Formats: sequence, structure tokens, C-alpha cells
Amino acid sequence: MNSQSDNPADPFKKALAEATKVLADDPEVGITYSVDPPGMSTDQIRLPQVSRRMTRDEVLLARGTADAYALRRKFHDAGTYNRYAPTGQMARDLYDAMETARCEAVGARAMPGTAGNIDAKIAHEAERKGYAQIRDTAEAPLATAAGYLIRHLATGRDLPKGAENVMELWRGFIEEQAGGTLENLDDTLADQAAFARFARQVIADLGYSDQLGDDPDDEDETAEDQAEDGQEEEENPDAQGETPDESDEADASPEQSQDEQQDASQAQVSADDMADMEMGEETELPEGEAPLEPPPPAPVSEADPNYEVYCVEHDEEIKAEDLAEPAELERLRAYLDQQLEPLKGAVSRLANKLQRRLQAQQNRSWEFDLEEGILDAGRLARVVANPTTPLSFKVEKDTEFRDTVVTLLLDNSGSMRGRPISIAAICADVLARTLERCQVKVEILGFTTRAWKGGQAREKWLADGRPQQPGRLNDLRHIIYKSADAPWRRARENLGLMMKEGLLKENIDGEALEWAHRRMQGRPEARKILMVISDGAPVDDSTLSVNPANYLEKHLRDVIEMVERRRMVELIAIGIGHDVTRYYDRAVTITDVEQLAGAMTEQLAGLFDNDPRARARMVGIRKAS
Repeated sequence: MNSQSDNPADPFKKALAEATKVLADDPEVGITYSVDPPGMSTDQIRLPQVSRRMTRDEVLLARGTADAYALRRKFHDAGTYNRYAPTGQMARDLYDAMETARCEAVGARAMPGTAGNIDAKIAHEAERKGYAQIRDTAEAPLATAAGYLIRHLATGRDLPKGAENVMELWRGFIEEQAGGTLENLDDTLADQAAFARFARQVIADLGYSDQLGDDPDDEDETAEDQAEDGQEEEENPDAQGETPDESDEADASPEQSQDEQQDASQAQVSADDMADMEMGEETELPEGEAPLEPPPPAPVSEADPNYEVYCVEHDEEIKAEDLAEPAELERLRAYLDQQLEPLKGAVSRLANKLQRRLQAQQNRSWEFDLEEGILDAGRLARVVANPTTPLSFKVEKDTEFRDTVVTLLLDNSGSMRGRPISIAAICADVLARTLERCQVKVEILGFTTRAWKGGQAREKWLADGRPQQPGRLNDLRHIIYKSADAPWRRARENLGLMMKEGLLKENIDGEALEWAHRRMQGRPEARKILMVISDGAPVDDSTLSVNPANYLEKHLRDVIEMVERRRMVELIAIGIGHDVTRYYDRAVTITDVEQLAGAMTEQLAGLFDNDPRARARMVGIRKAS
């Protein structure tokens, strides 16, 4: 093998992985590098990806993240953590931030080299979240500030600029409320249980005692008291009176014959049988009583109650900005613009055409001579001429499509890689801008999976012994590129994420469509339009290898049928080189990706057309045979 073709970052990644295992004191833990956000599970640590260039920032971030997770793995006990964990969200955030700071501080005292690495990680996170620019405590997270303060007090190290800014914004408040408790920090740092009690006291000092839940130490004392009482009862059975056996014997008189006892026993059996028979029939439960058995769990899919998912724990609905750093998003967006420079003129012309068609229907009309609304300046002259004349107000009439939201659901599967996903991204971008000018809200969503050929769901299935027909067997990733209420300028960079290497994987269309439909149902707009852009049928090798061959396709058809039956959302689809008309009633198929811009604008323009026949012709409605 030619060594020159090897990734120059591989030796570093291998060395860091081994060092992390040693630091964590866990030689069996798996170390992976991914474009996904860093994380840690019971048997794996996921670190940030290190590119071939191995920039200084990449190396420092990887080392800092590795040290942080390794120290938590070494000095953190999940059982102790869960035992003292508060129940309220804010209290839990404070508790977790302080426990993370404890692990890092204990590690820094034992291994000073880790402190500098973790400083780089903290600096990176603070810069990504803009902590240096925060000037008000309302924008600074209290839990994060508390964690920073614990780390600072325990190690004596100065924090990076942005992190120090957040800490100082809250430091006065925290020390004023919990200063006495903080004096005990050094005494509890090495003992997780003692530190957990310390953290709960800090949380109470800060005013969140109502979110702490029951004190586990009090529960232990109660359990011990009950155990002692039980022991005393066993030692002094006479104190409790007669035993049940003695009572039964006392109830049966000596004079009662054996036949009489037998008859009584048979009568009791008959009564029990009758009670069992009555319980078998459907009877109304008394008011206020719960059924004996809990209700069955809700189905995964509203469209098909029989659709199964083996594991949903690792599914993810995530904002695009959380999948990449701001600098990377900016770079990817610049790359997207560069790739599509020749196409932007044509797309812009089509978008302008769409805007003109929409604005032609948006001629403003008003209702006049009202008692409230906008003051009618055209009628002020008569008020001047005759001051006793009341003021006149006007109200603008609603247009047909002002109260409208449009969702663009983009297939982010691997087969879209290259020009199809580039054109889909730029078309979504331009259409969002165009519709926003016409006061139509736009949401841009994407769907893919977190892994090829399965993921953590498949690993769990393998560990469970490969049960038959497990259902969907991959981890979903549903991406929000732009929410309907976010302005276009704020989401512009997010669309560059589609250019990110390694993002596009498999496509499970049915669940993605149901997810987008569910999001639209909660919107207040009167009219809802959902446009799906895909280049193929749903495909996930892991799922289809252990289920019927049409498992995902059937679910997609069921979801489409549900959406079209409910008629709450107008559904249209565009297939790129793939005949989607066999799934969707209103759909078009384009053979060349260059036609996508025209197809999208024409479809949307057709939906806003006042003439129902023209609207039907635009969206390609298939007549039922």
C-alpha cells in the first residue's frame, strides 16, 4: 500500500484514542471521530472529527473534548449521580454543570496537563455560543456560569475570555446567595456523594429548592427506621396479638363437623367462581377508579398503527446550526454559492416571475368608514371642515394567501449528493426569500439518517439477539434548516450544511413526511402547503434486510394517504429522476436536475392561482380512474 495515500491525521487520532482510554481507566471504551456533535454513551466516546489538514484549533478541540469525557468517565459514578439528581429542569442543569466541573477539577489537580486542554474546549464552546458578546444576565445561562465558577474556585485557573464573561455576570449573585456553602467546596470535591449534597445545597441557596425533589438521605433514614421496626416485630410476635393462623383456628369452632366445613369451603369456591365470571364480562369501573391494566402504548405512526420502530432513543431532531460550527457553515455556504453561480441568474428570474404573479393577486383592498382600525387620512379634510364629524378608520382586507405557511421537505439521502442537493439548497434559499417578500412564511426541513446500514439501533438489536421483524432499524436525523418564524437572513448560512461531507446518508421518507406534517398541524396559519423534493423511494439497507421488502414504501403510502385524507395540509411532490406520481396524487417528475428551479416555482405559483382549473393543471393532479 502506498503510505502517501494514508490520512496524515490517522496517527494523531490513534494516539489520542489510546491516551483517552488510559486517562479514562477504561481500555474497553470505543473512541470514534465524527462530524456529529461530541458525546458519550455507556461504551463509546465520540470526539470531533480531525481533518487531513490537522489545524491547531482542530487538534486542541479534539484533545480538550477527549480529556473532558475521559475525566468524567473516570471520576463520575452514574448511580450516585442519579440518586441525588433533582427533578426540576433548572435544578438539574445546575447539578449537571457543577458535576462536570467537579470531574474536570479533580482531574486537573491530579493531571495538570488536562486543564489546558479543557480550557481550549471551553474557549471553543464559548466562542461558538457568543458568550463574549453577552452583556446581560438574562442572556447568560445561570447553570453554565455556576459550572464555570466551581471550576475556577476549585482549580484557581482563569477561564477563557467568553466563559469568564458569563461567570462574572452571575458571580456576584451566586456568591451572595450561596457564599457560605461555597466555602465547603474543597472538603467535598473528591467525594461525589458529598459533592452532590453540596450541589443540592447550592441549588437551594439560589432559590430552586422546590425543584430538588425528595432528599435521598432522608429516605435512607426512613428505610432504616422501618427495618428496625420490622426487626422488633419479629422479635416480639406476641405484641401484635394472635397470628392469622390462630385467628382462623379460633373462628372454626370445635363443634363444627367436617361435612359442614366442606360445605362452607364449596360455597366459598362457588362465590369465587361467580366473581371471576363477572369480572370477565365488560363492566363499568366505579367513577374515579383506574383500569387494572395500563393502556397500551401509543403507536409510533398515526398513519399505520402496525408500523414498528425498534429503538427511538437515538433518533434526533436537530437544528442545522448545531451540526456545524458557525465558521464551517459560513465556509460551506460560500462553497454552495460558488458552485451555483451560473445557475443563480436563472433561478432568480424564476423567483421574480413567481413574485410578480403573487403580487398581482395581492392588490390591496380596504374597508372604510369603520369605528376602529387605521386612521383614514383621506377623510381628514371633512373633519377639519366640520370638527363635530367623527374620525374615520379603515382596515385592510385579507388576501387569499397572506395567512399561509409553506414547508419545503428536502431529501438529504446519499443519492442526492453533488448537483441535486446543491440545486435543491439554492432553490429552497431563493424561494424562501421570495415568499418572505410576499408575507408567506417558509419552513425548510431535511431528512436523513445518522448512520449507514443501521447505527446504534442496529447495535442494540444485535445485542438483543436479533429479534424477528424488528421494524425500522436505523437512527433518524431530522434537520431544521429554517423554522417558519425565523427570518431568511438568520437561516441563510444553515443551507450550506447540505454541502457537508458525510451528512447525506439513507432516507426514510414516511416518518419524515409524518414529522413535517405534525409540525405544520401546530401552525396558526389558515393555509398550509407541504412540498416534498426527493430523488427516490425510501431506502434503508439495515431496515429492509430484516423486514418485508416493501416495509418502508408501504409506510410512505400510508402517511401520504393520511395527509391527503385529512386535508389539513396541501401536499405536492417533485421527483428528481424518479416517478413520484405513483405515491403522491399531486406531483411532477423531472428528468434533469436543472429543471428543479422551474418546477418548484411553477408548482408554488400554481397553488396560489385564483383559477382552480389552472391550479389543478399546475400541480399535475391525477384524476381517479
